[in-house]
Amino acid sequence: MMKRLLAVALACVAVAVLGVLAFSEPGTSLEGVKLARQTDGSMVLADRGSDAPVLDVYEDFDCPICKDMHSKVDATIQKLAREGKVKVVFHTVTIFRDEPMRSNSVRAAAAARCVPEANWLAFRDAVYAMQPAPHGSASGFTVEELSAAARKAGAAVDACVASQSYAKAHLEETAKIPLEGTPTVLLDGQMLGNEAFDPAALERAITGGDGVEV
Repeated sequence: MMKRLLAVALACVAVAVLGVLAFSEPGTSLEGVKLARQTDGSMVLADRGSDAPVLDVYEDFDCPICKDMHSKVDATIQKLAREGKVKVVFHTVTIFRDEPMRSNSVRAAAAARCVPEANWLAFRDAVYAMQPAPHGSASGFTVEELSAAARKAGAAVDACVASQSYAKAHLEETAKIPLEGTPTVLLDGQMLGNEAFDPAALERAITGGDGVEV
């Protein structure tokens, strides 16, 4: 039991070992703020034509600390993105190796790839709201629950969710990312610390108010 708790604790610690994200294959439209899915499954909320700083958010839907961060700063992140002050890249990953967390995470991440861009942010909210608890022992994110969450977000993608057709691609992309924990938040390649959980501090870091504290 102690070994599992230690593994969970380590998995939810943010460790930055990544560089600045290079956007892949921009779409035909570069005007205005919109959400766009990239070839690797990441979701970019940005005005692709601006020179705003890039905020990379690496999150595991089964990670309680990711849920906590989401509840505290997601509204601020989206506001700044829609104001053109930051380019946000949401990376959904599976960081856990132990069950049931690993399967929970994979099911949710694979389902998220089924959801159209227009409904994805609402689906993400719904997934965090129904995160399995207690963490480390609860199974959840069933395909039925995930399909219902997608419908709640306005997307009828039951067959895609049930098939888990994106699970393999999700795991392959996760394996390419040298992360050791979630959430990991990078601002132009530099890891953010506690300010990633504080709306005011995060806004200052992004807009250049007081700089970035590590």
